[in-house]
Amino acid sequence: MRIQKFDYASIPQCSTIDVAYVGDYPALRPFFKYRPGLESFSEVIKDKSKEKINRKVLVEVLTEQYQQYSPAEPVFENIASLRNDNTFTVVTAHQPCLFTGPLYYIFKIVSAVNLARQLKAAYPDYNFVPVFISGGEDHDFEEINHCHLFGRTLTWESQEAGPVGRMSTASLAPVLSELKAVLGEQEQAKALYTRIATIHKAHPEYGTAACHLAHDLFKEQGLVVLNTFDARLKQLFIKEMKEEILEQVSRPLINSTIEKIIEAGYHPQATPREINFFYLGDGIRERIVWEDDRFLVLNTGINFSRMEMEAEIENHPERFSPNVVMRPLFQEKILPNLAYIGGGGELAYWLERKSQFEHFGINYPMLVRRSSAMWIDRSTARKLNKLGFSVEDIWDDTDTLIRKYLGENASVEIELNEEKKAVESIFSELADKTKQLDPSLVKTVLAEQAKVMKSLGSLEARLIRAGKQKHETAVKQIRTVKEKLFPRNGLQERHDNFIPFYLKYQEDFFRVLLDNLHPLEKKFVVVVDEDR
Repeated sequence: MRIQKFDYASIPQCSTIDVAYVGDYPALRPFFKYRPGLESFSEVIKDKSKEKINRKVLVEVLTEQYQQYSPAEPVFENIASLRNDNTFTVVTAHQPCLFTGPLYYIFKIVSAVNLARQLKAAYPDYNFVPVFISGGEDHDFEEINHCHLFGRTLTWESQEAGPVGRMSTASLAPVLSELKAVLGEQEQAKALYTRIATIHKAHPEYGTAACHLAHDLFKEQGLVVLNTFDARLKQLFIKEMKEEILEQVSRPLINSTIEKIIEAGYHPQATPREINFFYLGDGIRERIVWEDDRFLVLNTGINFSRMEMEAEIENHPERFSPNVVMRPLFQEKILPNLAYIGGGGELAYWLERKSQFEHFGINYPMLVRRSSAMWIDRSTARKLNKLGFSVEDIWDDTDTLIRKYLGENASVEIELNEEKKAVESIFSELADKTKQLDPSLVKTVLAEQAKVMKSLGSLEARLIRAGKQKHETAVKQIRTVKEKLFPRNGLQERHDNFIPFYLKYQEDFFRVLLDNLHPLEKKFVVVVDEDR
């Protein structure tokens, strides 16, 4: 494998705020606490050590959850080490997407594993545990119920509502059958299907199955998968729940920060609500609102007075689910965490939270941009080479690549750049002469120039079409390569599932990722499987 690394600023699909954060632009500096870098972790450790984390409850919950999964010594050692004050976590999180969903689900986890390893090498007196939080409380089923592989979309259909983590795995039977058919009868494919199917059939609730699959893929790396859907963990967050629901403190804090982010030239990511919690019940996860001196649970008949709401939080904290605004505080309250690892969009909404963290007295972690990657298989690499393109060329849009190919391979020059320059020169001279004789005619000269340039543009377009027809096979190959590497004009990592790559490369797929995805390098990684 050949590895090439690119600055995020050279990746067109990266947002301006993503590039700005990775590039340490001064305009964003007020919105985070620690500069992402190995040397900054001594300060993060010092600050997080001042907080009292209920390690007893955390280890108790994890130990109980892991009784449902296949044993793995590296994981159990990491869970046990969380009892000790010199053990810290690095966290990433994602919704429990079907069969892990897009590739960046995997890249997030690899980034966390590698950061924990790097920290242990740099700070040997401490232990660092990579933690993956599976967000099973979310209720946006359409975001997690599908995956893309081998040019097909597999979709899980379910009539249930409420948190996806509570949905029954029984309804997965049709999509598991479809996965089996897509994978085929080769031994490696059958083995992978059995592995995935066995895990999902072993658990009645989908959230547990999704956690088990992540554990199964990364247990040898010591990854700890945490399902925060637990009453004991919610109990640790009661104080913050009360303040947010009863006093509605987050919205003005975050809106003030958002205004400053806009002033700095960037777009806000997540808009806070007055109350940033959902209420959970049988098959429901609905917003809580304050209307007419009552707390109402939307789309239900459930409502509370202020006193009743306070009692409900005290007695049933598990019925309250944080939204995207409160979830970061929840996970930082229950974990001895140093860094959150996320994509550009995630970190953008974390950047809106610093003053909120300060208000609640919870340490604001280091924000680390997860590694991004693209995998170019051997067939695609050969096509690129045959077309005369390098990896550096792939970031150009499809039309630019086609024009570049035609310009280098057509028998005659099809772009009329020189002719356009000549016309501009001729009309420039003509305009100067006209200005000396009759300035009022200059507009007429410029109008004639525009007509000629338009005619040249039309002729150029016809020449390009003719070139495309003459090189039809190559043009189709360019389009095919671009669609494969950039599905729907987006990044491969946001669309493709890991399964096709794993079937082709087996454990080498994960080995290459673990060897090369180091988030503190702040580079986009391209893996090229090329002929030797």
